[in-house]
Amino acid sequence: MSLLITTRGRLQTSTFGFNEHFEIPGCVLSSFEQLHHTAIKPFSSSKPNQNKTEEKLEKAVSEVKVASIFIYPVKSCRGISVSEAPVTPTVNYKGRVYTQRVGPKLALVEVQLPNEAFLENWEPTKSSYLVLKAPGMDVLKVSLSTPQEIADGVSVWEWSGAALDEGADASKWFSEYLGKPSRLVCFNAASETRPVDTEYALGHQIMFSDMYPYMLLSQGSLDALNELLKEPIQVNRFRPNILVNGCEPFSEDLWTDIRIDKLTFQGVKLCSRCKVPTINQATGIAGTEPTDTLKKIRSDVILRPTGKQQGRVYFGQHLVWRDSVAGGVKGNVVKVGDLVYVLKMVSSAASAAA
Repeated sequence: MSLLITTRGRLQTSTFGFNEHFEIPGCVLSSFEQLHHTAIKPFSSSKPNQNKTEEKLEKAVSEVKVASIFIYPVKSCRGISVSEAPVTPTVNYKGRVYTQRVGPKLALVEVQLPNEAFLENWEPTKSSYLVLKAPGMDVLKVSLSTPQEIADGVSVWEWSGAALDEGADASKWFSEYLGKPSRLVCFNAASETRPVDTEYALGHQIMFSDMYPYMLLSQGSLDALNELLKEPIQVNRFRPNILVNGCEPFSEDLWTDIRIDKLTFQGVKLCSRCKVPTINQATGIAGTEPTDTLKKIRSDVILRPTGKQQGRVYFGQHLVWRDSVAGGVKGNVVKVGDLVYVLKMVSSAASAAA
């Protein structure tokens, strides 16, 4: 299930599960924070003429480990750090949505779920609640049972359709907090579908996330960026689902196929960045960094000088879960400490999809 907050009939997205990006139940690996170390190892090919390539790959990724897993039950609200999360074809499992691009105060909304919500095959009961807290507001408890009311005319980017309305109490709470009429809605998977861009990935679905179900980022990339910033920032600015550690900065740009334990993911395209990383997640106040610095080192002019220039900056890699198209696998849970195997990679960021 995926939820989001709408304003005046237009929905702003938020996700529950692995990601706004990670749709492990929406990731629902909605968001990963505190990832434990997991080694990333390359795929071993038996072809002799690939020995040099394999040696380079071994050197690049043999020390990489998963460092954190994050889940984002409500789009643009604070994420939850988990030690494991079940994987589903879409990022949103039972998530809710709105975006910091137009409502930066959402960065201050804390989200809590029952501990058992992160177990595989968990189903909510009548006593299961999503709990929301924000400065100056009473605590809001939203039942995780399927809503009965329908909200028509919901739209997220290119998609429009009907969603499930979470009711008057949630509407009043968000309207008061954001200072404009708002409703909390849930993606209605029983009647609606939203495919990802088929130019990059066929047969995959999302709910209220922006583009794809999961997003991966490396600690090395964050460290390299922080070395250039006057004031270092935390990983929560970028809202990844999976954070890995131990690889060279921006190695994830090149990964087109990876396996985490026994689950296979496709690196779909580089993640182009919007306004959200400029918002301080502790204060809800926007600045100009890290975007100003990223323009100098991670713009399409720098990374893709011969390609079409769109004025974008890139940080992280979008993923889809390959096994979901093939019918999935049993025990589809990603855990902190799972081994990550790089199965295929391109030679440079200029060769990566973006």
